[in-house]
Amino acid sequence: MLPNKLKAGDQIRVVAPSRSMSIIPEDVRKTATFNLEKLGLKVSFGKHVEENDSFNSSSTKSRLADLHDAFADPQVKGVFTVIGGFNSNQLLNGIDWDLIKKNPKIFCGLSDITVLSNAIYAKTDLVTYSGMHYSTFGQKILQDYNVNYFKRCLIESGPFEIKPSEKWSNDSWYKNQDARKFMINEGWWILNEGSAKGISVGGNLSSFKLLFGTEYMPNLKNSILFLEDDNFTTNDVNEFDRQLQALMYQKNFKKVRALLIGRFEIGSGITRELLTKIIASKQELKNVPVIANIDFGHTDPMITFPIGGEVKLNAQKENSFIGVLKH
Repeated sequence: MLPNKLKAGDQIRVVAPSRSMSIIPEDVRKTATFNLEKLGLKVSFGKHVEENDSFNSSSTKSRLADLHDAFADPQVKGVFTVIGGFNSNQLLNGIDWDLIKKNPKIFCGLSDITVLSNAIYAKTDLVTYSGMHYSTFGQKILQDYNVNYFKRCLIESGPFEIKPSEKWSNDSWYKNQDARKFMINEGWWILNEGSAKGISVGGNLSSFKLLFGTEYMPNLKNSILFLEDDNFTTNDVNEFDRQLQALMYQKNFKKVRALLIGRFEIGSGITRELLTKIIASKQELKNVPVIANIDFGHTDPMITFPIGGEVKLNAQKENSFIGVLKH
């Protein structure tokens, strides 16, 4: 079930199902709202986004209320998250899945929001999106790449090709936007060659694993797995290795078509050499195409991609291709 694309004049609703908007600096908010309005979108906010408890979040009741209000409001055409965090899985048992299914619309976020994006797809068949938070729009630099894929996925129709960025960053940009540090992007790492076509699921691995063995876990049959992780949970190569192994024990993993891995943060310590060894050690991945160092995850810039969309890829040392077909 594909939601309608956004168009000029549409209202989007910003909600905080994980961390509170109160932690977002005022200058970042102004820039984020300005950049969204430049796209012709009207920005509104959930009633409880500013609430802040001991965990930089708000009550389950408040977060559910804002999520439900956003899907129930016929004027709202897209639902965007403020930022990630650690606790959006607290909402799963309280979500009105029928409400979402009867009011399909764009839902977009990343990191901890991986939990909700995949659960919504699993429970309602509604295609959701892994991509820019509201706060991500607060960046003043690298937005051309970000916005290009945001538009290709959420505003424009038709297939599009994913290509590597020219440069990337892993700095705390929100602290000083005039002192950014950039690195040249060496491009994708082809770890296992092959070609595939399938349904895109996944996102942040540490968040995705919270769904393992539950009714909220999407079916891995014929899937193209998108996986990334962050410094908070993957500051050791062994942690990523065992989380990936845990995923391989999930139902229908043998029917996964391909694995796409987002660029790791510098502090993770995961290099191309180490990742190559991890992938080579997995018999479960022996015949699965694997491409890594792709522009999604906790570095900048980033693509927006569908959860439940259709993806096609060709993993070769020359002429590699990743295309999003249905989104």
